[in-house]
Order: sequence, then C-alpha cells, then structure tokens
Amino acid sequence: MTSMGVLTELEAGMAELSTPMRVYVAAGRFDEPEPDLPELAARICTLLAAIAADEAWRRFLPGYAPPSVPEICAALEPVETHEAASFLAQVAAVDLVWPSHRHLPVEPAERAAARVVSLLGAEASWWTNHDVECGAVNGLTRLFDSLLAGTDGEHFALALQIADD
Repeated sequence: MTSMGVLTELEAGMAELSTPMRVYVAAGRFDEPEPDLPELAARICTLLAAIAADEAWRRFLPGYAPPSVPEICAALEPVETHEAASFLAQVAAVDLVWPSHRHLPVEPAERAAARVVSLLGAEASWWTNHDVECGAVNGLTRLFDSLLAGTDGEHFALALQIADD
C-alpha cells in the first residue's frame, strides 16, 4: 500500500474511534525527516490545544496550555505493539470515569483499533500516559485523560479520551 493509501486508511480508522466531546483523534504523516518521540509529542500537543479550544471543554480548562514537548515526552510510557489494539479500543470505547458506560460498541471499536495497529505495522512504537506497572496516569490535562499514540516513523495515530469528574 502506498504511503497515501496508508494515510487515508489510518485517518478513516481513527475517525471510527472518535466520539464527539469525549474521544479526540488525530492521524497524519510526519513532515520531519526521521521523526521520533519529540515529533510525536508535538502532535500530541497540537491535539491537546484543539481540545482546550473546543467549546465543550473550554470552561473546564480555563487558562490551560498544553504541556511542553519535553513534559509530554516525560509523561509517556511505552506500550507493547501486541497490546496496542486492545488499549486503543479501550481508550475509544470505555468511559474513564464510569467504566460500565460505553462511548462506542466494543466490537466495532476493536475492529477499527486492530486495523489502525495493523496499518502502522509490527515495528510501530506505541506510547501512553499510563504507567502500566502501577496503574497511575500521568495526566496531560487538569481533567481525567487517557492517551494512546503510535507511530511507524512515517505516520502517526493519536487517541485521547477526556472526561470531567
């Protein structure tokens, strides 16, 4: 598949995982040569700025500015590629505050997440703001948030669920 084909499929798969006012997504292609974690963190920063500008969240985040790229890098923990699809489906489908509530039906979320992970490939790098060892979350906002970000070194995919208490 061409790079443009991957990008189109990646954007479509991430769009399926988006939920208005809850799960924000982004997918794209890096412009920088040999992008790494700082470039991915810059895309996360852009997504956080878009959420803060969204009318639905502006009142909950007055004066909020996204963390800097180094702060985002420090907040991220690696996720094994074989765990990425289930984690992505969870970010998209399961409410952070009320786990019994679903933003999306589980099966379509799992299918879309598996497709996104497959498009980025087995060598992709995946990152989250969760400390998988202890279960803590390194929040990127003042609210509850859960992020999964992946890259194959050319393309990226981001999903961030945000919730107020």
